[in-house]
Amino acid sequence: MEWLEQALQAVNTWVWGPPLLILLVGTGILLTIRLGLLQVFRLPLALKLIFGAKSEGEGDISSFGALATALAATVGTGNIVGVATAIQLGGPGALFWMWIAAFFGMATKYAEGLLAVKYRKVDEKGQISGGPMYYIERGLGQRFKPLAIFFACSGVLVALFGIGTFPQVNAIVSSTSTSLGVPSIVTAIILTLVTAMVTLGGIKSIAKVTTKVVPFMALLYIGCSLAVLIVFRDQIPHALSLVISSAFTSTAAQGGFLGATVMLAIRSGIARGVFSNESGLGSAPIAAAAAKTKWPAEQGLVSMTGTFFDTIIICSLTGLTLIVTGAWSGSLSGAAMTQAAFDAAIPYGSLMLTICLILFAFTTILGWNYYGERCLEYLFGVKAIMPYRILFLAFIAVGAFLKLEVIWILSDIVNGLMALPNLIALIGLSGVVVAETKRYMNHLKS
Repeated sequence: MEWLEQALQAVNTWVWGPPLLILLVGTGILLTIRLGLLQVFRLPLALKLIFGAKSEGEGDISSFGALATALAATVGTGNIVGVATAIQLGGPGALFWMWIAAFFGMATKYAEGLLAVKYRKVDEKGQISGGPMYYIERGLGQRFKPLAIFFACSGVLVALFGIGTFPQVNAIVSSTSTSLGVPSIVTAIILTLVTAMVTLGGIKSIAKVTTKVVPFMALLYIGCSLAVLIVFRDQIPHALSLVISSAFTSTAAQGGFLGATVMLAIRSGIARGVFSNESGLGSAPIAAAAAKTKWPAEQGLVSMTGTFFDTIIICSLTGLTLIVTGAWSGSLSGAAMTQAAFDAAIPYGSLMLTICLILFAFTTILGWNYYGERCLEYLFGVKAIMPYRILFLAFIAVGAFLKLEVIWILSDIVNGLMALPNLIALIGLSGVVVAETKRYMNHLKS
């Protein structure tokens, strides 16, 4: 079994290596140029549309509901654990490269949201279905259908065996067990029942929960992070200077930190940034497709704010708290590192972080449940939806007791492979994205 794990780890390192990262960022750069820096000049409009979109036209949920569902899946343990891992590997400079990935990723996320609405369809139950599998098949043409099937298969595997289940369940179980002393079996039962109550009702039920929980958990985490930065405010200028300088020069070792090269800072920052905000991976457009809107570009703008909130705001706050408190150079890693940063500044810091981790992980379960369902519905039709939901709940129930490293590595690989067909479609349909954008902007002028 050890040889299989090593082989998969080698494949994982290759999949998430320079070629995919260059393709991900390169697609963002191409779209940024073709859209005329839309993520800069149209960000105020995008932020205004989050609550100001009229939610007219076909769709199952409001524009904000679609954004909240997408954010539920993207704002997860990666914002806490992933940022800590990136800075531990690449030094403070990794945060700068996260910003670069997010900046170009905003253009990618815009294109994904736009195409998801433009090429969506209504299924046999009257629900909206959309996402990369539909804009690959309907946008690029029937000869590209194998790519669409490949994406959908990857999406189901990630939802059932990867991001959607085991890592999130384990994060919740270990947090409640360590911080609150709750037995694993009790947490597993409660988590399965609550997940069932929400997910069996479909996207409307999921959106009803995410529109309430996501803003609360984001504000709670942002508030705690700001409290840490206020206490250590005298360290902020030095921290920002360190982020910029470390992005272009090797970081010297200090404390438990082993030192990092510029290449390591770039790779860990971009990889973790993309992994956190999922720009280019093709997951968020599945939720965007369900939005009630007449204008594909309108939902594209709303979707774009997801990357802004996830990385530019939440990941930045995590990174800065780790740097100003000095936790980044200590001997701790992952969630324990962020916990140390919180404890250094605010009372009950560990408890606050535990609550945030639980909410982050739980909402990721909800978001990925829907992503997997839509991918499976594309492959086998609506008859597969209920068996999928039951299977997903079974995986949540047993996830607390499984420690299968092989499955997690496999899910990482498949998650990376999801991006390939999606990026091909984004590049191939970039002309459509530009044309739809012009159409919407002319509508606004008139």
